[in-house]
Amino acid sequence: MKGIEKISRDVPVLIAGPTGSGKSDLAMALAARDGRLIVNADALQVYACWRVLSARPSAAEEAALPHALYGHVGRDQVYSVGAWLRDVMGLLTRPVVIVGGTGLYFRALTEGLAEIPPIPATIRAEADSLRLSGQTDVMREALDAVTAAKTDLLNPVRVQRAYEVQRATGRGMAAWQADTAAPLLPLCDVQALVLQPAVPWLDVRIARRFSVMLDNGALDEVRTALPFWLPESPWARAIGARELVAHLQGAIPLSQACDAAILASRQYAKRQRTWFRARMANWTKIIPD
Repeated sequence: MKGIEKISRDVPVLIAGPTGSGKSDLAMALAARDGRLIVNADALQVYACWRVLSARPSAAEEAALPHALYGHVGRDQVYSVGAWLRDVMGLLTRPVVIVGGTGLYFRALTEGLAEIPPIPATIRAEADSLRLSGQTDVMREALDAVTAAKTDLLNPVRVQRAYEVQRATGRGMAAWQADTAAPLLPLCDVQALVLQPAVPWLDVRIARRFSVMLDNGALDEVRTALPFWLPESPWARAIGARELVAHLQGAIPLSQACDAAILASRQYAKRQRTWFRARMANWTKIIPD
């Protein structure tokens, strides 16, 4: 990738970008150049069950350069943005490059995270039931006005989170966010980069990458996970997992599953690009080639 010589050797480097845009390659180049630790900021690459399907660095790549927070979480573990932030805190004694596509991780890292108490299982189950039965509007209407104004009300997961916080604590999410502590790595102390590839270029890479994933054992990886499959679980949100599960269960042929997975990846990349444009206006834009 051009322009690497302009990237700081002295401060922490953050690299965000949509899936398939070449973030990991850039992070590894910086790690090799500067002796940096590569820290994962992708919410699916934390899971041990997904190396191939989440596009984690290969075992050889992880052995060649120091990596952290990749594949360290079991599928049955609860792992939140707060847990990730606490893990990162313990890694900042050495030079780092933090790389991934999960915008909420970067937002918590550079803007701070509200210390909201854990949600009781009973309230989580209640909210799950409302969302899965199509009653998101019930949760939406229960939010206080300030929280509602700051929540993506078309996103059921975001609505559920806000609802759970309000039910569990008696305070709206907006009130908790107003008490947010200082960020671990404010933007003024890092070099923050966001990759903005051309859409046609990225679409080709996404299709090619999924073909490589299949060659490298993605279907076997999903087959291994199939006995534990819970489609609403956080670990099950790996792009392509749902489609390959449908194939393994006999619902669709492999070719159709592949086409659907590639489409899902492109749609996910579009959502990421939209999020990055809205939330990372102050980050340095890089167009990969």
